[in-house]
Formats: sequence, structure tokens, C-alpha cells
Amino acid sequence: MYSDKDHVNILTALLVAHGIRHAVVCPGSRNAPIVHNLTTCPDIACYPVTDERSAGFYALGMSQALKQPVVVCVTSGTALLNLAPAVAEAWYQHRPLVVISADRPSQWIDQLDGQTLPQPDALGRFVKRAVSLPEPRNDEERWYCNRLVNEALIVCDAPVHINVPITEPLFGFSVAELPVERKIEWLPADISPTTLSHVTRMFLQAKRPMLIAGQPMNPNLDEAVSLVEDREDYVPDFVLYIGGSIVSKRVKRFLRKARETWVVNETGEVTDTFMNLTHVVQGDGEAVADHIRFMMVMEPHPFVQQWDALLASVHHQAEAYEPTYSQMAAVKYFERQVGDAVIHYANSSAIRLANIFAQRTVWCNRGVNGIEGSLSTAAGFSVVSSERVFCVIGDLSFFYDQNALWNQNLGGRFRILLLNNGKGGIFNMLPGLEQSPARDQYVSAAHHTTAAGVCQANDIVYLSASDMPQMREGIDTLLNMESERPVLLEVFTTATADEHALKDYYQTLKI
Repeated sequence: MYSDKDHVNILTALLVAHGIRHAVVCPGSRNAPIVHNLTTCPDIACYPVTDERSAGFYALGMSQALKQPVVVCVTSGTALLNLAPAVAEAWYQHRPLVVISADRPSQWIDQLDGQTLPQPDALGRFVKRAVSLPEPRNDEERWYCNRLVNEALIVCDAPVHINVPITEPLFGFSVAELPVERKIEWLPADISPTTLSHVTRMFLQAKRPMLIAGQPMNPNLDEAVSLVEDREDYVPDFVLYIGGSIVSKRVKRFLRKARETWVVNETGEVTDTFMNLTHVVQGDGEAVADHIRFMMVMEPHPFVQQWDALLASVHHQAEAYEPTYSQMAAVKYFERQVGDAVIHYANSSAIRLANIFAQRTVWCNRGVNGIEGSLSTAAGFSVVSSERVFCVIGDLSFFYDQNALWNQNLGGRFRILLLNNGKGGIFNMLPGLEQSPARDQYVSAAHHTTAAGVCQANDIVYLSASDMPQMREGIDTLLNMESERPVLLEVFTTATADEHALKDYYQTLKI
């Protein structure tokens, strides 16, 4: 029988799945559930060593002889610190030690509780990956625990550290079998012909494959998913994800229904966006995507054709839809007129409107940024670009980052389309938030500010629009006027009109 601690069982199952067969175990009560599992598991041979300092070197010697990863498991407190000399030596020898430390719950750190110290980063730069496992209480936390163990074990060509906080009671052993856990595989960095052929074959052999990118984005995907999110015949069974952040929560939620995802990225990092990752391919995602697109020309896939038809239909409906005066109308007209240009979109409403109407690659800080820095990023781009650079930005993002314009390097190549509806209008779209009296003033940061004074202070050409004819004329001027200084068009709308236009658009969509 195995421990009744879920995270200990997940860890044990994944050690076996990743082919780890040897463990050096040290005595202790906090690590007893882990040691119990390791000794109970028929696939892992255990070797007891009392002195942790010696145990670390014991595991190092085994790893040298076996040329395989070896576990060394210790209890909480300074027991972990005693492994540091062996781990440091293993780091410089590039030997794959898997350090597993039991730990006290985090709330007891620095509270004068025995054998309790900050353990998650205790081995510093001498481990390639350090993770601290949650004690799962629901499916999402189980997924997180699984992902963390996989992240550590797939980079185990050098020491890694898996810290395991365990809450009392410690000594329950009532689970008959280890869980069947998802193993994430890692494929090498060179994208060799063999690897490329393997990835392509997996894609073509799937019944319902989908190729998806973040930035650059898949236009109209959010609207397409809104039409089919309850249709099983549109759910992919194999997703090839070539990385980049995906804006739409709806798309991410939909793709979590897929059976498995393979991600291709330059770093080889685990990015389990859809919670069903099984393979990480380190390499150039665009190269893989181009090869698959070429194969699609040679051998069309019915499921891919089904989605292509859906996306084409949604694109046609987006082109046909004529919104009333709103931010949506401004972005649509801008995208119709701008042609081939460098365009930066700010976060929040702006990039979501780009998802509907942009049909080219656009720039957006979707890594981790919120409203900060979008204007400065576009401004910096314009300083070294030989082309005109456009920034489409909402009012909160603009005023937050207005110091981007306080810069002597800016010139006439920089053009700004400012969408000002007097608040963070996206908060009008969040169901339930309308019940809070804090929404407008405190959450949405409602205001009555305009950019006219900012432009005057920074020698920016200022234009404004408050209705459809003025907006279209203003965008034409923004696109075409000659100027030695940056040009800004401020389009004034209301959050209510913007909300109505977007909701009406989604209600008109149909298959």
C-alpha cells in the first residue's frame, strides 16, 4: 500500500514514468511517506544512508556508474543543506541527481518550529530546476503538481530539486496503487529531419488535429470558438502549439478539452497552457508550422478543412459587420485603411479588437504585461524603424504610460490611435461585476481626462473625433499626413456604446 498523500503518489508515479530506478534514502519522519513509497514501489531500488552529506556523494557515485539519474531523499530542515557539497560537485560534473526534500508546511517557516527553514531555493544555482509541490485539493492543483514534477524531471541532465511540503498526519498508507500520471516528453533542440517527420506524422495521423499559434495570432479564432465551443465534432484530439501568448480565455478553455498538446518553442520550456501537454519540442515553431502547411497542400486533412471553412465564414461575417460608432468601428476602419504597416496594440480591449479585424502580424506585450509600457514599447520601436509605426491604445494604458512621449528622440514616423471611453471599458464586459458599486470609480478607474494637454506639452500633433465622420476623417489624416512630429488621434466613445457594439457583433455570428 502507498501513502495517502496525493502529491507523494504523483511524484512516485512520475519517477517511474521517467525511468528513474535508483534512490538513496535518508532517515526522518517528515520524509517517511516518500521513503515508504520509494521502498514499496517495485520499479525503484532503494539504498539507505544515514548521513545526508555522505548520502549525496553516494548518489553521485551511483549516477557516475549508471549514467542515469539517481534520487537522494532527505527529511526537512538542515538535512537538505547537508547535500550542498555533493550537489555542487554534481552540477559541475553535469550529473543528474534528483534531490527530493520533505518540508514542513510553508506557514510554519520562520516560526521557531523545529527543523523548519526556507527550503525551495536552498540549493541556489547548483540545480537546473527547483520546484515545490502543492498538496492537491482539487483537479487543478493535481495538474499543477503533475506539471511541476514533469518540469523538473525532463531537464534532469544536471541536478534538480523537488521540495515536498507534507502536512500531518504523515503516516497514512491506504492507497492500493499509484496513479496513472501524464508524462511530458522532451524532444531535442535541433529539429532534425527525424524529429520533424515524427511531429508531422503525429499531426497527420490524428483524427482531429489543430495547429495554433499565439503571437502572431490566429485571426477570428475567438469568434469561431464562440460558435462551436459546445460541439464535440470541432474539439481537436491533437493540438500542435507553436507558442506565443493567446489573448482569448474562451480559446484556452476550449483547447483544454483536447486529448493532448505538443508545444514547439525555442527554449524547450514547459508551457502547459491547455493543461494537456504531453510533448515539448525545442526548436523553431514557424519552421515546423511551415512544413505542416506544405504537407497540408499535398494531403488535405478533413478536420483542418472543416476549421478553415469555419474561420473563413467568421472572417466574412466580420468583414460584413458594420458596427455603430464605437471603438470597434474605429479599429475596423483603421484596419481597412492602414495597409501594410507596423502596428502595436496595447493590452485589454485594443488587442481583443485586433483579434477580430487584424489580418496581419501585430505587436503586443502579451508575455506578462497589463496596461503598462505599451506606448513606450511602440515609441522605442519607432525610434529605430524606417517605417511608420502605429500604436492603437486605450485610455488607461495611454495615460499610465504618457511619459513615453516625453522624449526628444520621437519623430513623425510615430502615430497613435487613442481610444478613449473614459474608463477601463473591458470591465463592462465581465459578468457579475456590474453588481459592485465599486466597478466604475475604483475598478474601471472612470475619468474625464483627454490627451490634448499631454500632446501640447510634448509637441505632439493632436487630432480628435467624437462621431463616425470625424473618426474616419481623423484616421485618414493620421495615416496620410506628413509631419516632423508624432501625430495622435483621440477617438472619444462611451463604454456603453463599445459594450453594445461588441455584444451585437457576437450575437450576429452564425455557422
